[in-house]
Amino acid sequence: MDNESETQVDSSASGRRDPGWKYGRLVNEKDLNTIICIFCDKVTKGGIYRHKQHLVGGYRNAKKCRKCPEHVREEMEEYMSSKKNQKEQMNMGSEYVNEDLFGLEDEDIGEEINSRTNVTNISSGGSNRGGSGGRTFSSKKPRQKGPMDHFFTPNAEMVVQNQRSGKMNQTTINDAYKKEARERACTLITRWMYEAAIPFNAVTYPSFQPMIEAIGQYGVGMKGPTFHEVRVTNLKKELALTKDLMKDHMVEWGKNGCSIMSDGWTDRKERTLVNFLVNCSKGTMFMQSIDASSMIKTGEKMFELLDKWVEQVGEENVIQVITDNHSSYVMAGRLLELKRPHLYWTPCAAHCLDLMLEDIGKLPNIKRTLERAISLNGSDWSDSKWAKEQKGKTIANIVLMLHFGTLLFCLKVSGPLVRVLRLVDGEKKLLWDIYEAMNRAKDAIVRSFNGNEEKYKEIFNIIDKRWEIQLHRPLHAAGYFLNPEFFYAEWWAAYGASAPNLQKFAMKVLNLTCSASGCERNWSIFENIHSKRRNRLDHQRLNDLVYIKYNRALKRRYNERNTIDPISLKDIDDSNEWLIGRMEDEDSHGGAQDDFVFDDDNLTWGDVSRAAGAEEARFDTRARASSSIIPPTRG
Repeated sequence: MDNESETQVDSSASGRRDPGWKYGRLVNEKDLNTIICIFCDKVTKGGIYRHKQHLVGGYRNAKKCRKCPEHVREEMEEYMSSKKNQKEQMNMGSEYVNEDLFGLEDEDIGEEINSRTNVTNISSGGSNRGGSGGRTFSSKKPRQKGPMDHFFTPNAEMVVQNQRSGKMNQTTINDAYKKEARERACTLITRWMYEAAIPFNAVTYPSFQPMIEAIGQYGVGMKGPTFHEVRVTNLKKELALTKDLMKDHMVEWGKNGCSIMSDGWTDRKERTLVNFLVNCSKGTMFMQSIDASSMIKTGEKMFELLDKWVEQVGEENVIQVITDNHSSYVMAGRLLELKRPHLYWTPCAAHCLDLMLEDIGKLPNIKRTLERAISLNGSDWSDSKWAKEQKGKTIANIVLMLHFGTLLFCLKVSGPLVRVLRLVDGEKKLLWDIYEAMNRAKDAIVRSFNGNEEKYKEIFNIIDKRWEIQLHRPLHAAGYFLNPEFFYAEWWAAYGASAPNLQKFAMKVLNLTCSASGCERNWSIFENIHSKRRNRLDHQRLNDLVYIKYNRALKRRYNERNTIDPISLKDIDDSNEWLIGRMEDEDSHGGAQDDFVFDDDNLTWGDVSRAAGAEEARFDTRARASSSIIPPTRG
């Protein structure tokens, strides 16, 4: 007993204020890890924290003391709970500190810290900050960052990438408090967004999370960028960084060639604005937006403008110039080919397909059906009182039902073309795919009508007319025949290496694009460049902003080209799968299903019953594919 009281007095004198020391004694005064319980003489290794676990009970790593009085157990449990809450609250406002090296006010530092050998060294060494023989602790303070932290702090972008890949997912005891802190931070971020009228989708930008990570790495007390830094200093830095990102594009121009892309549109003030971009295998690069209102009227002026851009990019680098089908562009393209015979002018494939669909929509039967469908789905009808009454809904359904056959026809002819449009509107290089895509689209239309030429003859005339005039280009044909996927795969494998010049030419052609759709992204930002109201930004600064924003967006689009690929060319034959298929029990109903509802229309009673849900359509297209294939027509 004297031994026990002597230990307790020494513990108090050396600054050990943890109440757990009242109920334990040390085996060796120099070893704070081994403690004997005064109630049951149980020896615990792991410091005072493990000893308190032994007294309280319920812990996997410590056996419960069966002789401990209830009031002692309650005292220890209450103390441990209060210290845990204090530590978690401290961690909310400061970074984690190596508590075994820097010290804490209490000794409740847990098994992990007590088990380290350097704890014993610190407590027994002669350089302790406190008394002569025991451990002493100072108040926990936020860790101060020094110059060396700059070299060991991970890059914010890499941290975000690791978080997304699941490499940094780790549960901690502070998760509940971190959740509360995150909610507070998110509230302040979104409040700022609401006040500044920042679009909601801004948080989906890849640069958003690295920004948050960089702020967190700085720690408490960071001051945000000033007005001058945002407007001048950092704008110049970002412009230089964006231009540096584009250097790879310029190298690729000289290696495999490039395409100059141009597209114009008329804004709300009736001005003709034209965007110029350069496309290569590395992606698309925005160059400049120009007010061409005075040039668009004549082909000669547009030729001078295009020729200027060829000189700027480098005549030896440019293989083709892609524009829309405006008459002035057509003349400018022909003049450009006359001046530079090695260069090709190519109409935009996406624009040509738009015109195809527009021509199909002008057919009287289709136009009338679409107008009625639009009128019954527009605001004039939906806002009227009749649209909300049962009789009005019934009438609308009847009107649409009368035109169901024509709507079905529209889907059959437009579906494959829309798929091709989405294909050429993507980021991947598709100049060599346009031939195959159009062939497969026409094959799909033929099969959807079971080879009945009378039903699609007029549609093919429209397609062929646009194709022959605008899309049947030498570069498209060269890309198609040089592509090993379609022709000469065995020859390329066997003899391709012996024809380096042809190989180099093939690589240049197959890297070309067929559409200038990249020019058409968010036109509203370009209108501001040519506006007299500068929003307190001079003209050059606004140009720099657009250059940064547009090229960043194009780079992001290129990086995500595999995940946002609009369509696979291999699947284009299935674009009308539900329309091409035949009913399994089609023949069992006799000819009644094929009877026309009206003599002057192609709507059948089978169409009506399927639309009304009287029968469930059961298609078996893949099982019948081998027997219903129509030989492809090359238009």
